Amino acid sequence: MSYKIAVLAGDGIGPEIVAQARKVIEAIAEKYKHQIEYTEALVGAVAIDEVGNPYPDDTHEICMNSDAVLFGAIGHPKFDNDPSAKVRPEQGLLAMRQKLGLYANLRPVNTFKSLIHKSPLKTELVDGADFMCIRELTGGIYFGRPQGRSEDGQTAYDTCVYAVEEIERIVRLGFEFAGKRRKRLTIVDKANVLATSRLWRETAQRIEPEYPEIEVEYMFVDNAAMQIITWPKRFDVMVTENMFGDILTDEASVISGSMGMLPSASIGVNTSVFEPIHGSYPQAAGKNIANPCATVLSAAMMFEYAFGMMKEGALIRKAVDEALEAGVVTEDIADGKKAYSTDQVGDWLADFVKNYSL
Repeated sequence: MSYKIAVLAGDGIGPEIVAQARKVIEAIAEKYKHQIEYTEALVGAVAIDEVGNPYPDDTHEICMNSDAVLFGAIGHPKFDNDPSAKVRPEQGLLAMRQKLGLYANLRPVNTFKSLIHKSPLKTELVDGADFMCIRELTGGIYFGRPQGRSEDGQTAYDTCVYAVEEIERIVRLGFEFAGKRRKRLTIVDKANVLATSRLWRETAQRIEPEYPEIEVEYMFVDNAAMQIITWPKRFDVMVTENMFGDILTDEASVISGSMGMLPSASIGVNTSVFEPIHGSYPQAAGKNIANPCATVLSAAMMFEYAFGMMKEGALIRKAVDEALEAGVVTEDIADGKKAYSTDQVGDWLADFVKNYSL
């Protein structure tokens, strides 16, 4: 099979971790006789520096003409530390989501046996935790208008907006995922306060009878934040709106012991984007110390969700598990033992794939 992949490495550690994912993708392609065509494109701060736009039209065209997008990270301190900046890297991320119709962000949260001791939570709480967070990605307060500041600059305002069709689309996806897993769905909102959340709950309750095999619970976001920390194994599939999902999934990332281990997929109307959940980590950029595993696991999700290749995805996951067991890890999870470089981890994973007997 032949596939076109748009490569948007982005900022900070993005180029380094994406390079390791490409090594593994190429090893998979060689083993399974696939043809992969890469096209690199600018995004984020580097795109602002080059062309003044964090998501240039050329980049969008490349994404639209690809079967999947492999994405690194966006962000740079020079913009983070300048609240007055008119153009920001994160605007490119929002533009990409909107233009590609990336309406659902899938973030699996699970533990790795050899990393459980790295979690800040007690072992008995996190051992066996395995749930999927589905975050609505193109609506809510990040995209709502009006947005801005008053003329005197003393008041700022954001608007949270959701339409029924946006809610219905993401809620149905949640039910479908729950049906393929343990048949439990948690719908997170703030319906006791927010009008948009009440619309979410009304819409979900209308759809619920269509999926009688799914056990559904409705949970306020503040309670959900507490439950993720105190009882993470209670969850199977969680679906929520844009800002709540952004916050809750970052919170949930600590369950695994390192944010550098969790991948994500943004499912789109036109094409889908696969990326690690961590940021650009500018402090580590160029030092060859960043953990590439989340990006490699995002590549596994790409094979599974974009290409429908479950065997390929499973082999990538096995390679990561074996690397963890063998202690071939970067300094963030080395736990005082030998730390491998970003390149070394990528090479080990690619070699494992190449040498694995099918």
